[in-house]
Amino acid sequence: MEAAVGRLKKSGLLISVDAIRAVASAYIANRKYYKLGEFVRGVGLGRRDAGNLLWNLYLLSFAANFKMKSLQRAFLEMTAAGCRPDLTTFNIRAAAFSKMCMFWDLHLTAEHMRRDGVAPDLVTHGCFVDAYMERRLARNLSFAFRRLDGSGEPVVATDGVVFEAFGKGGFHTTSEGLLEAAGGKRRWTYHDLLGVYLRKQHRRNQIFWNY
Repeated sequence: MEAAVGRLKKSGLLISVDAIRAVASAYIANRKYYKLGEFVRGVGLGRRDAGNLLWNLYLLSFAANFKMKSLQRAFLEMTAAGCRPDLTTFNIRAAAFSKMCMFWDLHLTAEHMRRDGVAPDLVTHGCFVDAYMERRLARNLSFAFRRLDGSGEPVVATDGVVFEAFGKGGFHTTSEGLLEAAGGKRRWTYHDLLGVYLRKQHRRNQIFWNY
């Protein structure tokens, strides 16, 4: 991989967005997040033709390794450079906060999204659900969903590179299955999906304890 990247750089040609994604996916698949960060810095974080992709990959290189101070520093560098965080930017941070059960930071992320007019998607809601369920705080999820977009119609608008690094959480996976099975025959909200998910988790726990 390093040899291929080296040849790309030495060619003097502008590395295409597709090539950037291919290299990033290879680094993520091999969990070489430090190399991912080096690569996107080498390509040039200031490139405008790739949108937020390079900055998001840079943040991901820290988030996936749970280097939270470096993640925050990179986020501040991004905003200082005049780049506006998008949904994927916020969800990269939210995924790391969720895995670490950093509730205060999760809620600050939701507040920042609301202030910037960035609508949360299924991934954002899933980050909250997974963190709260991990700490057995399911009863507080209704409050969290009111601060998100609980009455909204579920969509996934996050760049798939986030799933390559973090996978899909339990709520996200279950919800996608429900939506696919429904086939668009009914209108779901995030609150609806949460209700089904919590009932399934409750039944699963009952079966576990009965054994």
